[in-house]
Amino acid sequence: MLEPQTQSVHDFYDARAEDAGIWAGKNQYFHDEDARYMRFLVPEGLKVLDLGCGNGDMLAALAPKTGIGVDISPKMVALASSRHEDMDFRCGDIENPDFVADLAKDGPFDIIIMTDCIGELRDVQKTFDGLHGLCSPDTRMIVAYHTPLWRPILTFSEKLGMKRPSSPQSWLSAADIGAILSLSDFEEIKHEWRQIFPKHAFGIGPFLNKVFAPLPFIRGLCLRSYTVLRSRRQPPLGELSCTVLVPCRNEKGNIEAAITRTPRFCKNMEILFVEGHSSDGTLDEINRVIKAYPQLDIKVSVQPGKGKGDAVRHGFGMARGDILMILDADLTMPPEDLPKYYAAITSGKAEFVNGTRLVYPMENEAMRFLNHMANATFAWIFSFLLNQRFTDTLCGTKVLRKRHYDQIVAGRSYFGDFDPFGDFDLIFGASKLNLKVVEIPVRYQARSYGSTQISRFRHGVLLLRMVVFAYRKLKAF
Repeated sequence: MLEPQTQSVHDFYDARAEDAGIWAGKNQYFHDEDARYMRFLVPEGLKVLDLGCGNGDMLAALAPKTGIGVDISPKMVALASSRHEDMDFRCGDIENPDFVADLAKDGPFDIIIMTDCIGELRDVQKTFDGLHGLCSPDTRMIVAYHTPLWRPILTFSEKLGMKRPSSPQSWLSAADIGAILSLSDFEEIKHEWRQIFPKHAFGIGPFLNKVFAPLPFIRGLCLRSYTVLRSRRQPPLGELSCTVLVPCRNEKGNIEAAITRTPRFCKNMEILFVEGHSSDGTLDEINRVIKAYPQLDIKVSVQPGKGKGDAVRHGFGMARGDILMILDADLTMPPEDLPKYYAAITSGKAEFVNGTRLVYPMENEAMRFLNHMANATFAWIFSFLLNQRFTDTLCGTKVLRKRHYDQIVAGRSYFGDFDPFGDFDLIFGASKLNLKVVEIPVRYQARSYGSTQISRFRHGVLLLRMVVFAYRKLKAF
């Protein structure tokens, strides 16, 4: 026996199941763009659960390895099953704990999507309280919904017969969704808005949606909102092995200090130097240090190419640790802080940890004034581009799990081999995977040996190119 509100939703969609294709055809551009952005958020070949699946087209568009769709309407489930015979569609009420418990037998899922039905739930908080059993620490929940600002336009469109009628529902803003789901222990990772003009209109819609819709302030006016979340009710990872990668070029005077100052914060720890064709004897010093500390697992490899990006990719490719860390050989980021990064990952509080030099006061001459201003400016820009807060994109210390790095490598074709720094390959990849990013402030110190290898003007131009590249790949696509 369904609750009265649930029964009304059941009856509403049962009565309109046969007309679903007609309405989709009337608004084909909107639905195509909706599916295109969901494909950006959801890689192919995953285990996907669609709650409120309707006719199953969205689930099919994601090309899952395993796809399960759920809907309250038996006629909608029958329609979805006939359209997509290779997927599993089930009729049920996701507000019913017994149904969700039965669904959990097929979990956990990589991705759970909920499109347009969050406003039809009787009790959003209670419903999401019951969904944690479908999740693993890596599960991502994606809630797609209409922006409440569009309510008058959508209501008027229904009266004109331009839009499928909607059942009575709550109109929740992005802030409402984030706040309610936080009470249910779902943590928001990022939020995005799309489609300021949901009609093709002879190319006007694509132009406006590509050029203007992603811009700050304007994007909040878009029709469609997407909230990406993860469950906070997951156990900590426990102790994991770790590789500390130290890219180094002409850093002879810092090599031994990198060993002696790095705490032994886990039992199984590898320190891997990637040497960049130095002219000051850095490679010889690394080999001396390896012999001087035989009790430690220290390795060295000479990078095949040039630049820090090549060194990071080479080192992470041969690293054996479950957790991968970058420690710049200039030691301007104190190695003594590395245990905090390790704890952030193993506790489950973060999946990608970025150091930031721009929170605490730094030593005199640790960073030149123009560099400081440029870093702060680019951090604001990239926070907007990535939909997660970054205060210092170029801090060399970045930490993530090996399995997540392997996923970044597998999906690298989307961005290509574009990054000479090594920082943005990881940052963009983590954003594309919807990893939870946490920043840890460090007290940035002046160099004690050598000189900076950053050219503020040459690398500044490269950073501007990164902004344009990121805007094109993450926003205006």
